Amino acid sequence: GMNTSKSETVKEHPLKPSRRSMPCLAQSQTHPQSLTKHSSFLQPNRVQPQPLSAGTSTATVDVVSERAKVMETLENNLLKLSNTEYSDPFLEIGKAKDTYTDDSEHGNYDTRTDQSLLIQSRLTRQKTEPRTKSSLKAETNAMASSGLFFKDGKKRIDYILVYKKSSPQVEKRSTFEKNLRAEGLMLEREPAVTNSDIMFVKIHCPWETLCKYAERMNIRMPFRKKCYYTDWRSKTMGSLQRNMRELKSWLPRNPMKLDKEALPDLEETDCYTAPFSRARIHHFTINNKDSFFSNSTRSRIVHHMLQRTKYEDGKSKMGINRLLNNGTYEAAFPPHEGSHKSRHPIKTHGAQNHRHLLYERWARWGMWYKYQPLDLIRRYFGEKIGLYFAWLGWYTGMLIPAALVGLFVFLYGLFTMDSSQVSKEICEANETIMCPMCERNCTLQKLNESCMYAKVTHLFDNGGTVFFAIFMAIWATVFLEFWKRRRAVLTYDWDLIDWEDEEEELRPQFEAKYSQVERVNPITGKPEPFQPFPDKLSRLMVSVSGIFFMISLVLTAVFAVVVYRLVAMEQFASFKWYFIKKYWQFATSGTGVCINFMIIMSLNVVYEKVAYLLTDLEHPRTESEWENSFALKMFLFQFVNLNSSIFYIAFFLGRFAGRPGKYNKLFNRWRLEECHPSGCLIDLCLQMGVIMVLKQMWNNFMELGYPLLQNWWSRRKMKKGGQLMEHKISLPQWEKDWNLQPMNLHGLMDEYLEMVLQFGFTTIFVAAFPLAPLLALLNNIIEIRLDAYKFVTQWRRPMPARATDIGIWYGILEGIGVLAVITNAFVIAITSDYIPRFVYAYKYGPCTDQGYRQEKCLKGYVNSSLSVFDLSELGMGYSGYCRYRDYRAPPWSSTPYEFTLQFWHVLAARLAFIIVFEHLVFGIKSFIAYLIPDMPKDLCDRMRREKYLVQEMMYEAELEHLQKERKKNGKQYHHEWP
Repeated sequence: GMNTSKSETVKEHPLKPSRRSMPCLAQSQTHPQSLTKHSSFLQPNRVQPQPLSAGTSTATVDVVSERAKVMETLENNLLKLSNTEYSDPFLEIGKAKDTYTDDSEHGNYDTRTDQSLLIQSRLTRQKTEPRTKSSLKAETNAMASSGLFFKDGKKRIDYILVYKKSSPQVEKRSTFEKNLRAEGLMLEREPAVTNSDIMFVKIHCPWETLCKYAERMNIRMPFRKKCYYTDWRSKTMGSLQRNMRELKSWLPRNPMKLDKEALPDLEETDCYTAPFSRARIHHFTINNKDSFFSNSTRSRIVHHMLQRTKYEDGKSKMGINRLLNNGTYEAAFPPHEGSHKSRHPIKTHGAQNHRHLLYERWARWGMWYKYQPLDLIRRYFGEKIGLYFAWLGWYTGMLIPAALVGLFVFLYGLFTMDSSQVSKEICEANETIMCPMCERNCTLQKLNESCMYAKVTHLFDNGGTVFFAIFMAIWATVFLEFWKRRRAVLTYDWDLIDWEDEEEELRPQFEAKYSQVERVNPITGKPEPFQPFPDKLSRLMVSVSGIFFMISLVLTAVFAVVVYRLVAMEQFASFKWYFIKKYWQFATSGTGVCINFMIIMSLNVVYEKVAYLLTDLEHPRTESEWENSFALKMFLFQFVNLNSSIFYIAFFLGRFAGRPGKYNKLFNRWRLEECHPSGCLIDLCLQMGVIMVLKQMWNNFMELGYPLLQNWWSRRKMKKGGQLMEHKISLPQWEKDWNLQPMNLHGLMDEYLEMVLQFGFTTIFVAAFPLAPLLALLNNIIEIRLDAYKFVTQWRRPMPARATDIGIWYGILEGIGVLAVITNAFVIAITSDYIPRFVYAYKYGPCTDQGYRQEKCLKGYVNSSLSVFDLSELGMGYSGYCRYRDYRAPPWSSTPYEFTLQFWHVLAARLAFIIVFEHLVFGIKSFIAYLIPDMPKDLCDRMRREKYLVQEMMYEAELEHLQKERKKNGKQYHHEWP
């Protein structure tokens, strides 16, 4: 039956576009109502998607024919309307109730509130029985009490303004609201239930105003004329591709994909879009004018009007942002589409609204393994937030191969730990005495006492380290290049290809500062305040000086931690507890990391305030310039703050300590810290692991735990104020939203910053810590659901903003990718023992001139890497010889304690490795970036075809409209195009 109906539909429409995100025949699904029920106007006999059997083919054909009749009736009515003579077609269509009938007249489509659609039997009864006046009145009251409509139960609330009655800014507020009404908006005031001082202003945007501003804002809307449905792609598809598709249909379904039945809102009933025009309104698919513009589009139009409405005379005396800053209003936000929870299960009763659907199919922890419903996220929260979650999901998915390879390298080190020749030699060195690692309290230790450190070091410093470093450098490039392609597909699906960000308004601070100096804006052609270049340069220099000062403060904090380690080293070595005394190096490193983490988190608070001051000092022209400048400063501060101590351990720890008998001392008092006999890599791993885990735990608490605590506290205050629990049930939606936390002041900056810093952790020092991608993957799986839960349940609904990319963050990610290649080259060459082992195996070991084949070629490596020192030179009463890590001549040679030839060989090999590694990896990265195009070829073809089809559709629609006018008026035109 299903195949029959589909083939008939195809016969009727010989052309089919690619999938687009804007709905063509089901705009009604953008309303918060039972989402398992689609546009009943077009699907008259269908309440919930049901699988069709062979026996239902005739019923399906009836449905199709009935749908065709309804569409034909609608088209005839539209044609009648278009043939009448009028001065403003848009006004007439807005008023013509006989053409765009109210949905209640059909009896199949319902625009009532969520609560009235919960009971299935009631829904069925409303379809079959005419509604009485009393039932209509009850429904109107239910709609008004739900908090989604005005008191009349008909006008949908598109935006909420909140102010205090005690606020002195009465005149500005009254002027602003008067001007809003003059622009065509409808306003309704209502006092708060829980606070007598709070007043809510509900805003509704009528059809005429929506059309006017949709045309001004060039909002793309779906066509009414000729929604082409064809299989032109399947005709061009090869037989092999068709066979592969048939084979896939027999395979088990991917468990990560969301069911189509679970997300009925994402059905592929789509069509082409074009900028909305009132003159050509007959081209667009307007089944119901209440649902033609989605809720997010309506909110965006109202926000656009709020930003441009004056509250006083003067050039800059306009916009809701200024009124929020001066205390005229407390808040301004679009309302959520009802509650995110329901007493009834979603499988049987369907979703109440989009918010409920997002919670059930996206924000719940049980959906952690599912793909994200990006189209639904975009429709509810806007393209900017949709792109963030698309990027986060893409990054998380790309971490899977990186995490698996990193885990494989770690497991390789784990399984070869006991067979490692270096570990064996260290663990069997019973007679090798190591020189004391501190001045007073350290005792002589045998080399085999560091057996455990040697084995743990082998987990991270083994044969797979170099391969993994190269792999991660290439991975970073592939990730960014394929994200470009993914972004191109999303911008096409979401109708953002031709979208250009509208001219931003100037920041109030910028206007106030430079109101005396004006120049003509090259885009708008209007005079506006202008910042002279000398002033801009001087402010920029002060800002850069402030950045360097803060970076020097970070380095001072790192130096303080270094001093602590030097002091603590002596104390832990003579500690009373045997365990700490034995593992005093581990205790020193562990406490140093924890103190460093506390300093990092404390300085982050200071950095944010300083970044605010410096960015405000620069006086950026627009909000986007301010956000980019602030984001760059916050990234620089936090990146240096997080990674400075890691850079110290990787490249400076133990490099300048000197040698026994001639140690370098800090302030001529504290001896500089040395690396462990097994190397410094274990310290680097510990530093990275602790900071990464603790930082992620802290971020997750601040993202979810802090808003939860704030919301709990606000509810507690409401109860203390004598409010009963009944109020919680009867609170309208706007008041529930007012009690939620507003979105962060910087928008998505904190979310991006956290992920970009994590990207740095997973790439910059990945050679020293191959488990970093795995930790990042586990964190991101939690992060996606945390962010989803926060957006859906804990925050007010943000204004649905548009964007075509992730902004300045892409450039920062590319910079991190370049830095990662350089740092990994230095980590492998300098921090790890890979190069000394390599040089020994080829030049000094038992396999000299035979090639590096097995672990046996490293036999004697530990002895070769340790130099000899005469203990009697220390003057501490010791006699004999001790060993230390270096390549120096023994005390009995002609040049005691001078560097040996092996030292220079190792140094030359290290420098050569850095040069070869960087050139090789940068070459591979550039080659891969060249090979991967920024836009998929099939997408380019689809875009070209769509452009051609849209032109054809517009031409045919206009020609058909003109011909019908000719017939009506009886006039003869000598040209085809109007």
